[in-house]
Amino acid sequence: MEFVSMLKDSYEYTKDALWGHWGRWLILLISTIVFPLIYGYTVRIMRGTKPAPETDNLVSMFIEGIVLLVVYIVYAIPIYLIAFISLALYFIPASVTSGPAMTGDPVGSAGLPFGALVAVILMIVIVLLAIAISLMANFGGIRYARTGRFGEAFNLRAITRHIGEIGWLSYFVALVILGIVVAVIEFVLLLIPILGILLLFILAPAFVVFSYRYITLIYDSAPAPA
Repeated sequence: MEFVSMLKDSYEYTKDALWGHWGRWLILLISTIVFPLIYGYTVRIMRGTKPAPETDNLVSMFIEGIVLLVVYIVYAIPIYLIAFISLALYFIPASVTSGPAMTGDPVGSAGLPFGALVAVILMIVIVLLAIAISLMANFGGIRYARTGRFGEAFNLRAITRHIGEIGWLSYFVALVILGIVVAVIEFVLLLIPILGILLLFILAPAFVVFSYRYITLIYDSAPAPA
């Protein structure tokens, strides 16, 4: 996977999308507040539209943004469930065994450490699951954008085959590189007193366009299964 090439393409795409198109930039800036709109615009980016898509038909953009948001929420449900279970396992033993523990019962006092151990293990599982799900959710969103069918966002067989063609590790490394690039730019901006925060807000559309163009290039780096 040509990481540098994808970063350059994403930068040029973002520059062409926003520089000189101040009306589009303003609409996207407002869309970061009315967030379903910005999600709707990313749907257009994920279709592979080049040059960058227009911001016309805001009603359609809003609806597509809502659908994409629902896709991401559905993918996140397993993570929330496991997180809830891990918290329950941590706190429930403490309440159940608080009586024996206070009377010096070694069995009761072991309840909390065991619950904590299970919670830690589950937290590790959550992190690994969150990574896998985020990789799949990105491709699920693009499949929805390309086909216009909500169900295709959850075509797990096709999505896992596609990621397998690209390489799970390569895909993950590509996203790590994206995260580092964006984080470094944001950090540099925050070093500017007061003005830095304002610049972060103004440049929010650029970060969105850049990131989703980059993810789209990852998706297109291997043919998508039908």
